[in-house]
Amino acid sequence: MLQTSQLLIQLMLYVFLPLWGIAGFVDWCCHRATRIEHTSGLKESLIHSLMGVQMAVPILLCLLFKVNVLIMLICLAAWLAHEAVAHYDVHYAAPKRHISVWEMHAHNYLATLPLYMLLLIVVINYPVFIKLVSFNWQGEFYLQRMPYAHGGDTYLPYYLGFMAIVCVLPYMEENLRCLIAALKQRKVHA
Repeated sequence: MLQTSQLLIQLMLYVFLPLWGIAGFVDWCCHRATRIEHTSGLKESLIHSLMGVQMAVPILLCLLFKVNVLIMLICLAAWLAHEAVAHYDVHYAAPKRHISVWEMHAHNYLATLPLYMLLLIVVINYPVFIKLVSFNWQGEFYLQRMPYAHGGDTYLPYYLGFMAIVCVLPYMEENLRCLIAALKQRKVHA
């Protein structure tokens, strides 16, 4: 029988992480529908890419390395930074383009799933969390590879492939589309 921590890891691997990617894809579809390249443009598109990287780093760290104080601090800092940038993103975009109900709904998932995953990481690694909050950090600032792969040896390549299809490539396309539109706009005004 699986222990609770193993079940929570499975929940993150097979529900929360893929759902986060799907929400990112829905968000990209909304940006495309509002023709972001002609409204809020390259700046907002780059903000979206930044938020993806802000979450990719802690996700990869937690998949590849044993969680210690260093990784938990990185996860916490990344989540806080993501929240700040997400707030700025909506503040920047709202006056420039229509943000649909679908996009707001996608934003709900994109904002809450990282928090839920962070909280589950804290619960699963509660002794590490106690070290974090009690400043018992001695010997906790190193990267130690996991002795086993979460989800088995094939999970990470499949997950990275999935994320490449639903998030990385679409947002690269958005960045390129916005860059081309910005360059055309600059050429017209020159």
